[in-house]
Amino acid sequence: MKAKLGMSPIAWWNDDLPELSDDVSLEECLRQSRSAGFTGMEQGRRFPSNPEEMLPILRAADVTLCGGWFSGTLVNEELSANKDRIAPMISLFKAVNAPCIVYGEVGRSIQGDRSKPLATKPRLSDDEMKAYARRVTEFGEWCAEQGMPLSYHHHMAAVVETEPELDAFMRYSGEGIPLLLDAGHLAFAGGDVLRAIENHHARINHVHVKDIRKPVVDGLDRSRQSFLDAVALGAFTVPGDGSLDFGAIVQRLADHGYEGWFVVEAEQDPRKAPPQKMAEIGHAELMRVMTAAGYTVETEGFPKGS
Repeated sequence: MKAKLGMSPIAWWNDDLPELSDDVSLEECLRQSRSAGFTGMEQGRRFPSNPEEMLPILRAADVTLCGGWFSGTLVNEELSANKDRIAPMISLFKAVNAPCIVYGEVGRSIQGDRSKPLATKPRLSDDEMKAYARRVTEFGEWCAEQGMPLSYHHHMAAVVETEPELDAFMRYSGEGIPLLLDAGHLAFAGGDVLRAIENHHARINHVHVKDIRKPVVDGLDRSRQSFLDAVALGAFTVPGDGSLDFGAIVQRLADHGYEGWFVVEAEQDPRKAPPQKMAEIGHAELMRVMTAAGYTVETEGFPKGS
């Protein structure tokens, strides 16, 4: 089985908490992640928005674009508005041969609002979840028809956060909307990562290998502290530096034949957790557990001759 290892630039620049950002260029961010062994990087705010600018940067850094976040609003906005906003992203991602666009629901979400405690996250009734899941499926099918698949990201402080919410979303949605399995977000929400893989492996097309620091997560006052408070306190980290058993998680994915990207997405304070050092820790741990699970990790970055 083959796998690829990528990173998210959120370890260097945090869009929601600018104070948790390192003053490094896109080129330096890519250099550091590549030197740690990663061959892909998800899109961040310092990436150019057209392929004519992006491709030379990726080629020079010897990395590929392995995904990127789209802020979806299908829980409270029409399909047409989301289609209009994602269309330029689809064109860009196709031009640079990215594997998928990560769909993150921000409608009604409190993930970016530090004044909103975790306990006040939005919740959908069963009928609302059913209608929402069908709408997201339709949107995913449309994006795939345009030539770019989506990957649905369950997320803390959003309408699909907990394992029961994920189960309901998956039950009511269709194959037209694949799943991004994020170990850290599911564990933070109290879910069982191995059970979620067992239940939903057939739809997983992208994986975020985010770790958590369980003492930080368990110590939160969810009636008072927000998702961003948790991030600032160090709730997330890279594999090998946190509390999750990635040996078991990667093995379970291997058992079900998952092949593709494993992306380290670990937002934290770069002054306390230097991104290059954390990238090296995460890469070493992933290589250890992926080799044990029988994966061959691809080492080619930007395709030669492209």
